[in-house]
Amino acid sequence: MVVNKIDRPDQRIHEVVDEVLELLMDLDATPEQLDSPMLFCSARQGICSYTPENLGTDLIPLFETILQYIPAPEADTDQPFQMLVSSIDYNDFVGRIAIGRIERGVLKQNQEIAVCNYHDPESVLRKAKATAIYEFEGLSRKPVAESTAGNIIAMSGIPDVTIGDTICDPAAVEALPFVKISAPTMEMTFSVNDSPYAGREGKFVTSRQLRDRLFREMLKDVSLKVTGSDTSESFNVAGRGEMSLSILIETMRREGYEFQVSPPRVLYQEIDGKTYEPVERLVVDVPGDSVGAVIEKLGQRKADMLEMTPVGARMKIEFLIPARGLFGYRNDFLTDTKGEGIMASVFDSYAPYKGDIQRRGTGSMISFETGESITYGLYNAQERGTLFIGAGVPVYGGMIIGVSPRSEDINVNICKKKQLTNTRASGSDEALRLVPPRQMSLEQCLEFLADDELLEVTPKSLRMRKRILDHEKRMKSIHGKK
Repeated sequence: MVVNKIDRPDQRIHEVVDEVLELLMDLDATPEQLDSPMLFCSARQGICSYTPENLGTDLIPLFETILQYIPAPEADTDQPFQMLVSSIDYNDFVGRIAIGRIERGVLKQNQEIAVCNYHDPESVLRKAKATAIYEFEGLSRKPVAESTAGNIIAMSGIPDVTIGDTICDPAAVEALPFVKISAPTMEMTFSVNDSPYAGREGKFVTSRQLRDRLFREMLKDVSLKVTGSDTSESFNVAGRGEMSLSILIETMRREGYEFQVSPPRVLYQEIDGKTYEPVERLVVDVPGDSVGAVIEKLGQRKADMLEMTPVGARMKIEFLIPARGLFGYRNDFLTDTKGEGIMASVFDSYAPYKGDIQRRGTGSMISFETGESITYGLYNAQERGTLFIGAGVPVYGGMIIGVSPRSEDINVNICKKKQLTNTRASGSDEALRLVPPRQMSLEQCLEFLADDELLEVTPKSLRMRKRILDHEKRMKSIHGKK
């Protein structure tokens, strides 16, 4: 067991060791596992030691321990070939690439192979050929003509291979067991950018380019599901969490894609006629004076507290909370803990629907005009809320430029210029001072979005906007007028 970050001033070495041992006992670890050697490291400084009191000077203790306690793989090269696919990669030239460790036997280039799955025994046996084999050497891959049991390899030749498949000799088909990949719990709609500034900053802007990129991502990320929507210019993308979807958005943005996305929404399940929703196990580590505010906010989001453990002057609290209850909470959490809180969550299970949750208690400040933001207009607008942009930024009607403390949306004209007249008053020509705008990251933008809003994503900009840009049409939609 390796305890990392021991160089930090707030390190809790002994507490962490106790927590890990408790976890191992809860998992019914064997006595040999509980007696495993312990090492204390700082990966950032590149040091390791056998005791927490001695910081060490290099990573030699780690390497020596690996050689001493971790045995070489025990595999039989005389048995028929068998390998469990543990990861997937994709290449435009060869397609999907299966990655895994050879459990037994030998694999040769152009060898006939069969593909089966432990959780789908009724499926038709798929046959293929190992067109290329690669062994890993450092961070690179080295093509080889054959590889033996115990080696981790990458191989191509199976177009529809996925994580969990067993690749084996056609004469000895035997599927290896594995933990089944959980279904997606969250969905977003990716669509072509239709804002007034569409096509200005992106390299790939059409629906065909967007579709090809999303389906190409699905080839190497088996947890991702891409389906069509009610229009030909939008696609529903489902994943296992807001983080995985935001990584995809940021990756596409850096590649030059321009598109817009909807707020994330939870995928429900119908079980015995009842609606079930995904529930996350949330762990927060907060200062003692922030506990009340955190528990109150999470209670409003239908969270159930499981355990509270004091850790020095801080408190570690564990909750079960609906996945939708975490939408937009991160900003509130950082505010309540003054930036000192730590939170982490993981999918736990599906549970009966817990009722409505208010997603956001604030409104949006919406630009009324199209043009360039002016200091005079921003100065008047900042008195009504917090701005997301400064002066000299191109805006359009329906674009969100700030947040209002009230629950209703506010329309403002930040392109308004000061009227110049011959009349002068004391103090009228003083310089206008603007409060620095709040810089919104991609994750913060996704958390901020309401159901009637979208996020415009380009290689250079992130712009939040209303679905209906025209003010009059938006008002008619809100009030149900036709």
